[in-house]
Amino acid sequence: MQPAPMTASNAHSTPLSNEADVSHPVLVGYLFWILGFFGAHRFYFGKPLTGILWFFTGGLLLVGWIVDAFFIPAMADEANQRYPNGRIDYTVTWVLLTFLGLFGIHRFYMGKIGTGIIYLVTGGLFGIGYAYDICTLNEQVEELNRFG
Repeated sequence: MQPAPMTASNAHSTPLSNEADVSHPVLVGYLFWILGFFGAHRFYFGKPLTGILWFFTGGLLLVGWIVDAFFIPAMADEANQRYPNGRIDYTVTWVLLTFLGLFGIHRFYMGKIGTGIIYLVTGGLFGIGYAYDICTLNEQVEELNRFG
């Protein structure tokens, strides 16, 4: 069977493009980097241990934060390979967690209605659940995308 000839109607359609494989865009990484002295970009790219280190040291006294500006494309590539796309978008979930996490809106988005209600009533389990989600959100989304 031969492929269909190139016509005006299918000239712009391509099978899976590289953009379809991007779960953690570089541009979003730079937006989180603006808050990087708190470790936001490191948590976003699935590096919770160094994210915690950045949080408690002010991005290693801002030096590590500045150096990270050059490493964000590599961190994005690594995260894109490690966390494949699925029905739940990583970036949407991270934005919801960042701005509305204490209200559990990210949990409602992921389909975790029960814990979403608990977060809503308790302020993200008094902040403890919010901190837990910052450290484990990529793995939670990955699991839901794999099995959900």
